[in-house]
Amino acid sequence: MGLCRTPSGIAVGCRYVVWTLPASREIAPSIKPEGAYDIAFLARSCHQSGPVRGHDLAWGNGRLWLVNTLFNGLVTVEGNWSFVPQWQPPFISGWAAGDRCHLNGLALKEDGSAPAFVTALGETDTEHGWRENKANGGCLIHVPSGEVVLRGLSMPHSPRLYQDQLYVLDSGHGALLRVDPKSGEHNTVAHLPGFTRGLDFFAGYAFVGLSQIRETAVFGGLPIGERHQELKCGLAVVNLSNGSIDGLLWFQSGIEETFAVAVLPGWHNPAVIGPDTSTDASQTIWLVPQM
Repeated sequence: MGLCRTPSGIAVGCRYVVWTLPASREIAPSIKPEGAYDIAFLARSCHQSGPVRGHDLAWGNGRLWLVNTLFNGLVTVEGNWSFVPQWQPPFISGWAAGDRCHLNGLALKEDGSAPAFVTALGETDTEHGWRENKANGGCLIHVPSGEVVLRGLSMPHSPRLYQDQLYVLDSGHGALLRVDPKSGEHNTVAHLPGFTRGLDFFAGYAFVGLSQIRETAVFGGLPIGERHQELKCGLAVVNLSNGSIDGLLWFQSGIEETFAVAVLPGWHNPAVIGPDTSTDASQTIWLVPQM
């Protein structure tokens, strides 16, 4: 489900694999409708991770980091391994398959050197134990110390560092929070009309993904459920200086959820060409070197 920028393009997490899609400026204008796109990301290789229920992806210090939700830890995607274990919260007893805390979000340090914070839906060490208190059992955790910075969150996602500030989405409340990483004190930047998930920043604005609520087995009992009828799927643009919602984009059909958001500075209309033209509803693109 994750999505992140890489030095050559973007990486996209799927059910069984992580795809890398290098950018191509040269071929973009020729993709139909011709002249519509100014950058293209073309699926060219993938890493077979297996069904690890991967969530956030992040590129840092020459490595691709993945939140491995099934194994309750941070891993890197490299070599011939399914994944390389790197870190787990201290309340998790070991590397074994079974979603015990629903680890999902990852913030790198602003310089990209290493992981800094993660989010989990509970501090539990039994499979699906996090479900028992999903409405307010979520937490924000410092990496690598494992210290819990903030508790009482409702299904939190997408921690991020931006301009020396720590942000996190309190998804079950549909909120964007600003957090003091030392004291845990926090304030609400904005309340939004959707289950908040997916966060990036540019020029003093936060770009927040919004989702409708899925089946009640997972999302039932959340505070945001009281506003179920007004929840929409799309993207919100929040002014960080005053919390105003300065832009909204809605998906009218075909999609009910977002998970990841990535800003691509300098590009206006990117094309993403997946590996399967029928499944992805995309066109076949041949990219070959000149003879």
